[in-house]
Amino acid sequence: MAAGCLFCEIAAGTLAAHVVLETADVMAFLDHRPVFPGHCLLVPRTHVETLPDLPAALVVPVFSEAQRLARAVPLALGAHGTFVAMNNKVSQSVPHLHVHVVPRKTKDGLRGFFWPRVKYESEAAMADTAARIRAALATS
Repeated sequence: MAAGCLFCEIAAGTLAAHVVLETADVMAFLDHRPVFPGHCLLVPRTHVETLPDLPAALVVPVFSEAQRLARAVPLALGAHGTFVAMNNKVSQSVPHLHVHVVPRKTKDGLRGFFWPRVKYESEAAMADTAARIRAALATS
C-alpha cells in the first residue's frame, strides 16, 4: 500500500467505495464521477502506477477480470457494449494503475476522448448500479 494513494485505501478497505468485484489480486468499484452510470475502475490490490510497471504475475489477473467486467457491465445495465481504457501518467488522476470499463449505447453522445462526466442521482442509485453489476458478474 502506498501512502496517500486513494486506490490503495479502497483496496485495503479503509476508504469506502461501491465495490463490484473482489479477488485476491484485484478489485473493481464504481467511478464516483462516471462517464455513464456503471463506469467501473479495476485496480490491482498491489500498488502499481502504470501498465509498464505491472508485474507479469498480475497481467492475467488484471486483464481476465477486465474481460469479465466488459461482459458483465452491458448485461447488468442494458448497454450495447463497453469502452475499456487505461491511462499511463497523462490524464491519470490517481497514480495507481486502473482500467476504465465504461458502458456504451449506440448514439450515447460519447465521441473520441471527450468524456463529459455525470453524477449519480443519489447514493442509493450508485448502490443499486453496483449491485446489478455484482449480480451480472456472479453469472459470468
